[in-house]
Amino acid sequence: MHNPHYSSLGNRLTAPVITRLMKQALENPDLVSLAAGFTDTPSLPVEAVQKTAQKLLDDPSKTEVLQYGTNAGRPGLRKALADRLTRSDHREAPYDAEEVLITNGSQQALFLALSTLCDPGDIVLVESPTYFVFLENARALGLEVRSLPDTDDPEQLFQQTVTLLEDLQAKGTMARVKAVYLVSYFSNPSSASRSEAEKEALAKALANCHCHPPIIEDAAYRDLYYQKPWPARSILSLEAFASFPCLYLGTTTKPFATGLKIGSLHCPHQEWREKILHLKGNEDFGTANFTQAIVEEVLSTGAYDGQVEKLRSLYRKKAEILHQALIDEGLRHEGWRWEGPKGGLYLWLEAPSGFDASPESPFFQKAVDEGVLFVPGSLCMASDHRKHNTVRLSFGSTSPENLEVGARRFAKAWRQMA
Repeated sequence: MHNPHYSSLGNRLTAPVITRLMKQALENPDLVSLAAGFTDTPSLPVEAVQKTAQKLLDDPSKTEVLQYGTNAGRPGLRKALADRLTRSDHREAPYDAEEVLITNGSQQALFLALSTLCDPGDIVLVESPTYFVFLENARALGLEVRSLPDTDDPEQLFQQTVTLLEDLQAKGTMARVKAVYLVSYFSNPSSASRSEAEKEALAKALANCHCHPPIIEDAAYRDLYYQKPWPARSILSLEAFASFPCLYLGTTTKPFATGLKIGSLHCPHQEWREKILHLKGNEDFGTANFTQAIVEEVLSTGAYDGQVEKLRSLYRKKAEILHQALIDEGLRHEGWRWEGPKGGLYLWLEAPSGFDASPESPFFQKAVDEGVLFVPGSLCMASDHRKHNTVRLSFGSTSPENLEVGARRFAKAWRQMA
């Protein structure tokens, strides 16, 4: 049989890393997976979804929920999400629901946004570390990914970003910078958050160098704080970003039910938003109307907030269990460093300098042999700033008992390689 002549995109495509990690986990049921960013299955809101679905189906006036919806999404859901963001950003003037589009998870929103902005060879600036699936998307689109300075000091961030941009200018590649991607709230993978001062320093550095690319802010974990919300407002509310095209990504999957796959993007820039909508129309002409209706209903009844509150408590306890188990195994005394998270689903660990925890390393294979799976941190970094001694551990879907088992196995693998 003859092979097709693939497009440049088709030729660039490879199996996502997460697919390989999941395959390893499924092939070995005794493997403790601290790799996948799944949510806690026993805590999924079965009763709330069941009641909501039945309520919608029992109401003859709402049978439209089983019909096709609009490409932009249900008006009521768009307004509910705009109002929710208004409250999160402590705004007096409400956000416009017309600027909100509903997507098949925030991942689709991210891919649509990139696809409307970038051609192969264009440059995207990212944090280090960053969401590794974004890096895979960028590679599939043929993009060059460059790292922003790895600092949380606003003054250093400004100065070092200016230096980075001046270097791009000197090489004649500044015009190829088509987007900046930030994961600002309890991020995947590091659980770190950006302050308003940091965001503003970045905006000022870009403007100082006459560089105004679109800014994409991914806030998938913003609702999953443990004790109090992260105080920084989104880029949509910061004056420093007023001259930039901005896009804010939200999701209801991580804080409520991942299987419903309802994400959103909020984009005040009309032309960019319309292009995203046109591309989405060519792709799916509308996110599933029934699942949108369920999310719209649970937002209005309070069931959504009840589930989020439940998850905050659950993930705080899980984070503490894994954090303490690693301490009890003595990893901190042996040179490993990490911070206890204040939200999200991850611990970000850094091994002693020079240690290799990359996917090809003997340590990674030893960990699998010992029965524990993790995400090598090098997968979460652009090639120009790759540190091989970092590890992402996820505690979202793993039971408290297995978190302790996984920590023991991880430590055992380390000691056999150290």
